[in-house]
Amino acid sequence: MPTPVDRTATVARHTVHLDGLDPRSPLSVGNGEFAFTADITGLQSLPGSYPVGPRDRSLPPGTLLGTQAQWGWHSVPAGEDFRLEDSIVEYGTTRGPVGYVDMVGTIQGGTETGTPRRDLWLRANPHRLDLGRIGLLHGAARGHAPLELEQITDVHQVLDLARGLLHSRFRLDGALVEVRTACDPEQDALAIEVSTGAPLALSLAFPYGNEAWHNAADWTQPEAHTTELEGTCDGWFMSRTLDATRYHVRVVLEPELRRTGPHSFVAELPQGTTRIVVAFGPGGDDTGPAPSGSDEIIRHAADHWCDFWAGGGAVDFSASEDPRAFEIERRTVLSQYLTAINCAGSSPAQETGLVCNSWRGRFHLEMHWWHSAHFAQWGRPDLLLRSLRWYHGALATARGIATRQGYAGARWPKQVGPDARESPSEIGPFLVWQQPHVIYMAELAYRARPNPELLTEFAEIVFATAEFMADFAVRADDGAYDLLAPLVPAQESYGRMRRDVRGPAYEQVYWHWALDVAQNWRARLGLPEEPTWRAVSAGMRPPVVRDGRYPAIAVEPWTIRKDHPSMLCALGLLPATDKVDPEVMRATLNDVLGDWNWETTWGWDYPVIAMTAARLGMSEVAVDALVSDRTKNIVLASGHNWQSSSLPLYLPGNGGLLSAVALLAAGSDTGPDDSGFPPGWHVRHEGLIPAP
Repeated sequence: MPTPVDRTATVARHTVHLDGLDPRSPLSVGNGEFAFTADITGLQSLPGSYPVGPRDRSLPPGTLLGTQAQWGWHSVPAGEDFRLEDSIVEYGTTRGPVGYVDMVGTIQGGTETGTPRRDLWLRANPHRLDLGRIGLLHGAARGHAPLELEQITDVHQVLDLARGLLHSRFRLDGALVEVRTACDPEQDALAIEVSTGAPLALSLAFPYGNEAWHNAADWTQPEAHTTELEGTCDGWFMSRTLDATRYHVRVVLEPELRRTGPHSFVAELPQGTTRIVVAFGPGGDDTGPAPSGSDEIIRHAADHWCDFWAGGGAVDFSASEDPRAFEIERRTVLSQYLTAINCAGSSPAQETGLVCNSWRGRFHLEMHWWHSAHFAQWGRPDLLLRSLRWYHGALATARGIATRQGYAGARWPKQVGPDARESPSEIGPFLVWQQPHVIYMAELAYRARPNPELLTEFAEIVFATAEFMADFAVRADDGAYDLLAPLVPAQESYGRMRRDVRGPAYEQVYWHWALDVAQNWRARLGLPEEPTWRAVSAGMRPPVVRDGRYPAIAVEPWTIRKDHPSMLCALGLLPATDKVDPEVMRATLNDVLGDWNWETTWGWDYPVIAMTAARLGMSEVAVDALVSDRTKNIVLASGHNWQSSSLPLYLPGNGGLLSAVALLAAGSDTGPDDSGFPPGWHVRHEGLIPAP
């Protein structure tokens, strides 16, 4: 019988220690629905030291020190009637004109250019809110002056992954200060314990919402929102109103909380230890259960994280001498923590989770697989099901998109907020690879928990998705089926030729595989086979082969050698099928490795390479991909996958890594016998679900 993985030791090896300010690695606590990101003081005392660069250089920077929740959304009043239907442009197709939510202008360097206010507003609203900033100030004797970095010495900060506790210790002008910060696993509440020998004050401040691409907070419009304060039996209650958005904040502490501005408050902290609870919730009324005390929250968090690490999958690399093994284990452990607090909520995650905004906090359904599919592979299907259930509420919208375009079933949009409304774009509405994702994720959830209740719950979503896919594919004169323009493949470099793209390699194979999975769901439920799905799946044209390799698309320029090498997904993210020749894919992978513009890649491209290599039995290539020294494959001390100054973390890279590691460790239904880690590696694992 295999020796069990020492889960406690595996997690403890990767406790995060910081001995100074790393502007790219603030640390977070959270529960999947809510997260709080702190600087070296354990709170948000030094926001200017953690900037996020804007894509539009005319804008000021934002900050990584966010306080965000899945329910925290805001819309700036439009001032006029902006309607999505006014952005629809008709495109010619084989079935006649079809309307797409296009965008006036273009996107250059990630920034809209020549775009009217209508499309900008529809792209930026609703946007995710920064719910408030909680920090430390100097005491009243120093006029509640902000802390300055040069006043802080002897920093030692520990993120105890095993307990979900952030312990920050430093000296302020020579006096010792310690702060413990934890998040309640069930309520959107923080426990804060401040022990200080210096005169300090607690600061709470609240911003307006922001339409900027990168910044969730606008501190320049105090007149645009209101913050009401009243005392309670155990502290203070704040009611926040930002246009149509209302939320509340409950603060449990003994010192008086005094207003210092329209949206700023301070409380003097006595020397010694002060225990504080700050709880956030939707709606402006004092409803819902009272938050637990700080000691209880810290205990709850410790119990929660103990259960988290004890359950689900685990992988131990400690017996492997290859130095890459320790780094893969570090990335694996930290990615489990980061995706649990950022990607395990009731809606799909944004690329930067609940840390800071990107794309205005709106989530991208083509990235949902990368954020959350791994939860099922790691034996934690409940964490995937939380966000997968969001599709129930969005199904009517997806059906409406398909109906408006003349298709059957449900067409899932790309860039959305909680209302699932599309965003005008020259790329997003033309993407198709998010369509099969929901079928794939539902299948993964079922594999991890094979019960009829799950089949029944998601049958309508799986079947409506398959109906659209079958109707969208076009039957050619030779009887084969193709995906035809207008479309943009996963490799968005072809966006400007969306009227001409056809036969994207990855998407053609994805259509084939996912329709077969949907057919299997019908069989499991005792339903007859859907002949149209079978005909389209069997008839999907295999990817084109040129010079012994798979190009990204089936027309010129065939392959643009930048951005995502998406054709690799056809055997990697997807299992082996009769549509892909492994030897041709091997040649394609070697071609990518030999000559690609790596600066233009994204964090999930490296797990793609690893998964393709794993399914081809190329274990050394797979391992190298996971730790390759490329700009977009950097994993910081915090565990975050850094991309650029405007995208300082990228959770699809973390989620993709976990899927790749699970595939390497536990294998797949269709993988070669020699897949896995390289010879000489000693990797123990348990609780993982083999990939399809």
